[in-house]
Amino acid sequence: MSDATPPRIALIHALEESVLPIRDAFVRLWPQALRADLLDASLSADLAAAGTLDAAMTDRFVTLGRYAARGTGPHDTRAVLFTCSAFGPAIEAVKADLSIPVMRPNEAAFDAALNIGSRVALVVTFGPSLPALTRELEQMAAARGQTIDITPVLADGALAALKAGDGAGHDAAVQAACRALGPQDAVVLGQFSLARAEKVLSPMLDCPVITPPDSAVRALRRMIEAG
Repeated sequence: MSDATPPRIALIHALEESVLPIRDAFVRLWPQALRADLLDASLSADLAAAGTLDAAMTDRFVTLGRYAARGTGPHDTRAVLFTCSAFGPAIEAVKADLSIPVMRPNEAAFDAALNIGSRVALVVTFGPSLPALTRELEQMAAARGQTIDITPVLADGALAALKAGDGAGHDAAVQAACRALGPQDAVVLGQFSLARAEKVLSPMLDCPVITPPDSAVRALRRMIEAG
């Protein structure tokens, strides 16, 4: 690929609500990149119904990854970013299957939080994502030899409000869930759809509020431009 050819980044979504936040992050932070969106909204519904991430679900992810990685000449896909936070083990299977970089949704955000400190609040609105995200953050800290104190926060009702078109209700639910947080080094909004709540959380918290879309775009841009 020539230096003049914009890099193509494939974005794989399991929630419609994740699409706009990552598009906004690319527009602000890396407008030159070409985005290719793939959405399968049944993934989150099927995971919630099954209650576990099974082999069949992992196979679906590998199939999506292979499709997303296909390109044509100058528009070959340079990297794949998943925006669905509840599917860590399946995304790891895609990483092992593809020869191009594959990024987990919260990989860059967790890295940024661990660079700040060890007391991290992890906020989600999709309950089934919390165990996998907690394990991922713990594993990333352990790989650094870093102790970690994770405060999990489930903003109950926020995602339902967002799906109903009530953005203000979503933000209010997230704000209420975080109001009683003790001292933290960083707060990570653990889903792409949560990024919009940063504007109401930052004024009320005495620590950085990290969003996965912005963190992921910055990390992808550094990686691709470094060659």
